[in-house]
Amino acid sequence: MISHEIMAPLMFGGLILFLLIGYPAAFSLSAVGLFFAIFGIQLGFFQPSFLQALPDRVFGILSNDLLLAIPFFTFMGAILERCGLAEDLLEGLGQLFGPVRGGLAYAVILVGAVLGAITGTVAASVIAMGLISLPVMLRYGYNPRIATGVIAASGTITQLIPPSLVLVILADQLGKSVGDMYAGAIGPSIIQVLLFCLFIFMVSVIKPEYVPALPKEARPPINW
Repeated sequence: MISHEIMAPLMFGGLILFLLIGYPAAFSLSAVGLFFAIFGIQLGFFQPSFLQALPDRVFGILSNDLLLAIPFFTFMGAILERCGLAEDLLEGLGQLFGPVRGGLAYAVILVGAVLGAITGTVAASVIAMGLISLPVMLRYGYNPRIATGVIAASGTITQLIPPSLVLVILADQLGKSVGDMYAGAIGPSIIQVLLFCLFIFMVSVIKPEYVPALPKEARPPINW
C-alpha cells in the first residue's frame, strides 16, 4: 500500500521523467499534477471534489495582473538578444576596462548587471556573453575556469537585481508589494556585483596571469 509520504518523491521523479523525455516545463508540471491527482483519488488520498476548483485556479492565474510581467519581461529579453544590445555593451565596456587586469571580467559582470536590470531574464544575458566574451577572453590568455566562472556567475545577478522575475513570483506568492520586494533586493544585488568585482581584483593581484590586460593592439581607439 502506497502511503502519503512517498507521493512527493514520486511526483518529483515523474517531473524529471517528463523533462527528460523532452516535454516543456509548463506542460510537465501540469501533467504531473493532474496524473498524481487522479492517482491519489484512486488510492483514497484525496476527494474528487478537490478537482472542482481546478478551473477557477487556472482562470485566477491567467487573470492575475501581477504575473503579466513574466511574459513581457521574457519577450523584452528575446528582443534584446536579437537586437545586439549585449554585444554593444560588451564592446564598449571592454574598450573602457581593457587596459586594466581583469578588464574583460569586469565588463562581463557589469553587462550582466545592466542586462538583468533591463530584462529580468537570464537566457538573453548568459547566451550573449558566452558567445561573445568567452572566445575573446580565452584568446587573450584568460584562465578557462575564471572565464567560464565569471560568465556563469554574472548571469545569476539577473535573479536578484530588480526587475527580477523571481521577485515578481515571490511577491505574488507571499502577497507582498512588488515595489517592496524590489526595494529590498537593491542593496543585496549591489553587494553581489561588488563582491564579484572584488574577487576579480583579488585574482588580478594574486594570479595576474589568470586575468591579463588586453594588449594595446587589441584595444581599438575610443572615438568620443
